[in-house]
Amino acid sequence: MAARRARRAPVSFALDAAERTPDDWWVPSSQPGLVRARFTGYPFTLGVASGAPSSDGIVIWTRLAPDPLHGGGVEAQPIVVRWEVASDERFATVVASGATDALPGRGHSVHVEVTGLRADRWYWYRFRAGDDVSPVGRTRTLPGPRTAKSAWRLAFASCQQYEQGYFSAHRHMVDEDVDTMLFLGDYIYESSWGTDLVRRHSAGEPRTLDEYRNRHAQYKTDTDLQALHAAVPWLVVWDDHEVDNDYAGDRSEDLDPQFLARRAAAYQAYFEHMPLREAARPRGADMLLYAQYDVGRLARLHLLDGRQYRTPQACPRAGRGGANVVGPTCRALFDENRTMLGQTQERWLADGVRQASEKWNVVAQQTLMARADPKVGTAEQFWTDAWDGYPAARRRILQHLVDVDARSCLVLGGDAHTNYVADPKLDFAQPRARIVATEFCGTSITSQGRPQSQSDTLRRENAHLKLAESDRRGYVVVDLTPEQATARLRVVSSVKTPTSTVSTRATYTVAAGRPGARRVS
Repeated sequence: MAARRARRAPVSFALDAAERTPDDWWVPSSQPGLVRARFTGYPFTLGVASGAPSSDGIVIWTRLAPDPLHGGGVEAQPIVVRWEVASDERFATVVASGATDALPGRGHSVHVEVTGLRADRWYWYRFRAGDDVSPVGRTRTLPGPRTAKSAWRLAFASCQQYEQGYFSAHRHMVDEDVDTMLFLGDYIYESSWGTDLVRRHSAGEPRTLDEYRNRHAQYKTDTDLQALHAAVPWLVVWDDHEVDNDYAGDRSEDLDPQFLARRAAAYQAYFEHMPLREAARPRGADMLLYAQYDVGRLARLHLLDGRQYRTPQACPRAGRGGANVVGPTCRALFDENRTMLGQTQERWLADGVRQASEKWNVVAQQTLMARADPKVGTAEQFWTDAWDGYPAARRRILQHLVDVDARSCLVLGGDAHTNYVADPKLDFAQPRARIVATEFCGTSITSQGRPQSQSDTLRRENAHLKLAESDRRGYVVVDLTPEQATARLRVVSSVKTPTSTVSTRATYTVAAGRPGARRVS
């Protein structure tokens, strides 16, 4: 197993009262005529965040929202926001600073692309608007491209339905000493569902920009979620619930003729609440989200967008879009032209893996890639919203891993609300077929899973599934070294109480160059 890293001292993410109103680092932006803002309440109610790291820079984020659940509560004018980045948490050594304008057309969100930082080190940052100072955030740059990094720790999670539980998993991730946080979709839920709810959405299903802004803001008010955003840089991709359940490209589940207008509103609100670069800013209903990040010479992270460009699900129910459970008689399912990622993104992924085939290639995407046939016996069924609904596209990706000899490949996923450990293959029907990669699909932060009895059936019927557990919520921590990857499946005792404890359900290792997970605890 990877050597246990020395723990860093706890980090505080709040300013002392004496630091709340310093005048020495406030100057106006370059725009003339703007005056210092006055707010009806504290404007940094949604906290701070960072993300999209490089070896010499980072994006730092905040949004001004003194009344977060009612449109933000800021007048429709630009607001000057000052920012600082320091090499210490007391801001004794400020290494970058500046001013920007929070614009009403962007929900008064701020995305500062800080450059000129040193590689592979921690920084601290904060914002000021008017007389108010934000909480302090901590972030980290990536190692330089030639750095032979000896270890990197990431955590990944998905599916945090606000009503179904508390986000205590995020509180525990703050203590995991991770370098990078990956969130793999369903950051918000547009719909209300489930049983034994512990809290409520503040309004009905969003469809407009203001409504999506309010939904994101409600999730962002969660203190555990804010703490994790402030503690570590995030890399994010979406799934369906950031817009609408089971949507595929320009088709919604209920075949809404105005769906692209709704998608545009949802994408805009998503951008406004995530630490993303300007290159990701939506242009109407289009948004470039997929991206690659290099951890020195150790690993390349590929973040995929499996919603915006996908072919609609095959053989939907009559008069509907979205997912279905079908058998082999659904001939459209096996069409070679069907795609989950779109042709452009497929080529981009193939090129990215080929250029880094000697590294760990971490393919981070939304859902389970391995086959998961729920039918007992020789008969087959396919859930059309996951990769089982796109078998030709899945095979193209796995075949490319074989063609470029990318033997150190991890596939990370979410969506299924189940902890899966799997051996992806070109032919899942052949037990002795070559293992192409190693897959860890995490359970949800709070969203309810299927009965464990159904997961037990999946495990028995699919020999390449080494683990299938849907009765616990949590996240996964992955340690990468040049020799191996170690994945710890972490689960919380309950999502129905904010004071839950956390434990390790299982630990697996993967040897570099030898795909396939081995359970060690």
